[in-house]
Order: sequence, then structure tokens, then C-alpha cells
Amino acid sequence: MADHAGDHDSLAETVMEKISDKLQGHDSSSSDSEDDHADKPSADAVKAKIYRLFGRERPVHKVLGGGKPADIFLWRDKKVSGAVVGFATTIWVLFELMEYHLLTLVCHILILALAISFLWSNASTFINKSPPQIPSVILPQDTVLNVASALRIEINRTLAVLREIASGKDVKKFLAVIAGLWVLSVMGNSFNFLTLFYLIVVLLHTVPMLYEKYEDQVDAFAEKAEAEIMKQYAVLNEKYLSKIPKGPLKDKKLA
Repeated sequence: MADHAGDHDSLAETVMEKISDKLQGHDSSSSDSEDDHADKPSADAVKAKIYRLFGRERPVHKVLGGGKPADIFLWRDKKVSGAVVGFATTIWVLFELMEYHLLTLVCHILILALAISFLWSNASTFINKSPPQIPSVILPQDTVLNVASALRIEINRTLAVLREIASGKDVKKFLAVIAGLWVLSVMGNSFNFLTLFYLIVVLLHTVPMLYEKYEDQVDAFAEKAEAEIMKQYAVLNEKYLSKIPKGPLKDKKLA
């Protein structure tokens, strides 16, 4: 009986020890999870403090739209990206280096296509082959209306931005737009429209890809450059811009 009672007591002690161990493990895990939750905002705060170019908060792919155009610019679809750059290069070579004209090129392409189709259709009866199936191409009305609507929205947005800049409310934006237009005028004086368009296509397919690959180094350099630019702008604003009259004084009384 005594042995049976001792075994019962040892069994009860073992069960109590296991329960206490589980409770302690649960408390430690809950405390660890609380510590993790306490540390997470600090990690997010540190991540939020990282400088990104132009105040960017989203990945480059999302900034570019996050769809098929972004995949093409970032070379996620290498075949399509290569085809776009190759087509732009071919057009530039034809019109710029070989001095081809657009109307001449279109006419030659149509002559070649119509001649091949005509000869194939008439020769199919002699060579016992089916004539070519020429597809019927029709522009859908919805697509045309969507494109026109998108262009209208972008044009109205551009006009609104230009109106805001011309009103003199934001000196910084005014100077940035003037500098951008001046750079475009210099480039337009150095290159013709086709070459400028080709350069823009090449830049769109190289700069975003390289920036996404080396964004940490570029952002660090841009942070230093922006700090220096803001310092020079503060000096310029203190010496000259702040002294420019912005309109009639509010305290001026009519005679």
C-alpha cells in the first residue's frame, strides 16, 4: 500500500512538473512574441527612414505601373523588350542613317505585301495550295474611345500643372520646369526629333533596369546631392528669391 501511495505521489509530481513546464514555455513564447511585436515597429521605422529617390515609397515596378509596360522597361520579358528596342533601332537606322522617308517606306512595304499576296492568290491554283487567308482587321470602337479618353485626361492634367506653375504659387516647381524645358531645348537643338525619340526609348529600357539593380547606391548618392542642392537653394532664396514681390500687399489701403 505504501509503495502504491508513493508511486501515486511521484506520478502526480511528474504531471505537475509537465504542466508547469508548459505554462513557462507558453509565457516565454508569448513574451518573445510581444518582444517581436515591440521590435517590429522599430524595424519598420528604420526602414521608413531609408532615403529613396524622388520620395519613392513603392518598388520601381509599381512606380512604372506594375503591368506589362513595367515588365518591358525592366526587362522582365526579355523577348518583348528586345523586340521593342530592335524595332526602334531599325526605324532609327532606316530614317536617320539611310535617310529613308516615311511615306516612301510605307509605300514600299505596301507594294511588297500586296504583290506577294496577289501572286500567291493567283499561283495557288497552279501549285495546288490554298490561297492565303488575309485576316479582316477592324478597330474596335471601345479601344479607340479608351485611348482618346486616356489622352484627354493626360492633356488636361498637363494643362492644369502648367496653369499652377504659371500662377507663381510654387517657385521650386517653376524653376524645375524651366530647367527641364531648357534641357529639352538644348537636346532638340543638338538632335532631330527621331533621334531624340530613339534616345528616349533606349533610356526607358536602360535607366529603370539599372536603377532597380543598383538602387541602394544611387539613392545614397542622390541623398547627398539633394542635400547640397537644398543648401544652395536656401542661399539663393535668401539672397534673391525672397526679395521678389509676389503681389500687392494685404495691408495696403485704397486711397
